[in-house]
Amino acid sequence: QVQVVESGGGLVQAGGSLRLSCAASGMIFSTNAMGWYRQAPGKQRELVARIVTGGGTDYADSVKGRFTISGDNAKNTVYLQMNSLKPEDTGVYYCNVVGHTTTVRAYVAWGQGTQVTVSS
Repeated sequence: QVQVVESGGGLVQAGGSLRLSCAASGMIFSTNAMGWYRQAPGKQRELVARIVTGGGTDYADSVKGRFTISGDNAKNTVYLQMNSLKPEDTGVYYCNVVGHTTTVRAYVAWGQGTQVTVSS
């Protein structure tokens, strides 16, 4: 019912920047929150940043001051600008979207993930 597609991952040297993009489509009536999670090898998936309706944002402590999340509610898109990247930022980044469909059902949708690799 809801599809999520991420793009923008890649390989970058420490100190560099990347911008991730995420677009949700399908039977969307509203999006209440859009966010980015990441999973490093052998570790659990963790929240990186999230933006909610109204513009409020949350960030993991490890990325505060380096990453910026922004969104366009009308287009159901969210972006993650990542600056001053560190090797520990390496992982698969997943986009997460929460909202309601046109059939008035709550949904939680995930993208397929995009790899971010930061070399030292």
